[in-house]
Amino acid sequence: QVQLVESGGGLVQAGDSLRLSCAASGRTFSTYAAGWFRQAPGKEREFVAAISWSVIDTYYADFVKGRFTISRDNAKNTVYLQMNSLKPEDTAVYYCAATRSSYLYAQLSYDYWGQGTQVTVSS
Repeated sequence: QVQLVESGGGLVQAGDSLRLSCAASGRTFSTYAAGWFRQAPGKEREFVAAISWSVIDTYYADFVKGRFTISRDNAKNTVYLQMNSLKPEDTAVYYCAATRSSYLYAQLSYDYWGQGTQVTVSS
């Protein structure tokens, strides 16, 4: 039983930054990897970034490399997504998720999901 609580979404202008947070509860500690996904209206949910939990390793979708950074604080059981140089096409609902799988690119690997937080980037 794992619960993920997200925060940090909002309305910003192109070029601005946001930091999303995902706090996990339910005895997760270092046993879960975590990922961020997003879904824009009329589109499928897509992978954004992921980070291993027990071993430090990060993964990014090509369209966010150099702009977004995923990190975690295991002591706080929290995962972050720092988003810089935001573009209008980044507008979407962003979801955090947790998994014990070693393959972090596929959303089907994830067992637990947050409620999602809206990120809107105006031009």
